[in-house]
Amino acid sequence: MTERRPRVPAPVLVLLLVGLAGLVGTCSVTPAETVVPVDIPAESLEYVVLAWNDIGMHGFSATYDSEVLLPPYNTLWAQVVRRGAPPEIVTAGVRLEYRIVDNTFSYGKRSYAQFWDNSLLLFGTALAPDTGLNFVDPGVHNGLTGEMVLKGNHFQADGIPVVPVNDADVWDPYQVAEIKVLDAATGLELAVTRTTVPTSDEISCAKCHGVGDVKSILEAHDESEETTLVDSKPVLCAACHGSPFLGQTGPGSSGKYLSQAVHLTHSLKTVNCYDCHPGQETKGNRSTDHTNASGNCATCHGTMANLANTITSGRVPWSGQPKCASCHTFVHEVETGAALYKDSAGHGELSCSACHGPAHATVPSNEDSDHYQALQYQNKALTIGSCRVCHSSSKGGGLVNIVTAHGGDRPTSCAVCHTAPIATNNPESFPHRFQWRRR
Repeated sequence: MTERRPRVPAPVLVLLLVGLAGLVGTCSVTPAETVVPVDIPAESLEYVVLAWNDIGMHGFSATYDSEVLLPPYNTLWAQVVRRGAPPEIVTAGVRLEYRIVDNTFSYGKRSYAQFWDNSLLLFGTALAPDTGLNFVDPGVHNGLTGEMVLKGNHFQADGIPVVPVNDADVWDPYQVAEIKVLDAATGLELAVTRTTVPTSDEISCAKCHGVGDVKSILEAHDESEETTLVDSKPVLCAACHGSPFLGQTGPGSSGKYLSQAVHLTHSLKTVNCYDCHPGQETKGNRSTDHTNASGNCATCHGTMANLANTITSGRVPWSGQPKCASCHTFVHEVETGAALYKDSAGHGELSCSACHGPAHATVPSNEDSDHYQALQYQNKALTIGSCRVCHSSSKGGGLVNIVTAHGGDRPTSCAVCHTAPIATNNPESFPHRFQWRRR
């Protein structure tokens, strides 16, 4: 039996949030990989690197010998900022390397080897053990260590095949990636940070199908649709039900997208989101401000019936997702138009996720492992909000000192600039007008 990780404060690991910020803090690592934030003046930093997982949580199939929904597939994004007045996003002259901390292989753990053994049959690609699929750059197969590639103004590593079991055989859905920025010419280390690479294998049709008198999902499908899937195992569900997440276009030969078929069927059952999506243990949506006991999924995504019906009406899965502006109506700058949150940029062309963290895990998070960068750069587990993280000319040295520099402890000192009427101040110069309601 694989040991489950005790719930103790994890090595600090954070996301990022809007507002170029200039902060304090770096981290030293003990031999046991324990991370302890240490205050260092922001002005001592020339570069900062902001890194995040693209969607905040990735679920994948635990076995690949029967019905298969998703492969192990985690994606990292990062942006490098050279601090200054003004700061600038760096895309040239640097190289970004990543590694999954205390997790150097996936093939020999649990039943995960089945993914590689059956990758050609299931996904049409013969993969070497511990390398992953890549739906962005199909010829590149990333491993648990590697180099990120430049995509526009950020760096990216797609399809990292990380699993939620580390090399000590401990199950932990909140794995950690370390990202280093190196000078491309000299190899000199310019910046380093860590972020969560969350992944869970809790998704399983067998939790309900095939228990007691209930037929397995493949048997039930054969009976209702007159197919012969049981005799064709393993079966990738997306082989007939198209999935844009897997790089497919169109609903597939079945005429129904996978998301449409699954959500519509289960909308008629007594199930909740965490019965399929990570998960009863993982709690895939872990943003403190957006989470309740049920995950709060329906508040943003709608009910399962609504999800399915909007696809039936023409919406393509993984598009037209909930918008921050739907709830945050008092801040017009968060309207992203047709772009998803994960693909949108804000202040200074930083990705929204570069400052706020990915969807489902915006800071502050219910998991300590998500707080690394906020503690590293500003010594506080809140949205990165100290201008000094990136702006070398900013006053103050963090979320505490910046208040003193701008007027002492008067409660209105921040509001003078950051929430003043447009007639006297230009809020377009500040990310979301910096309404620091949680500070």
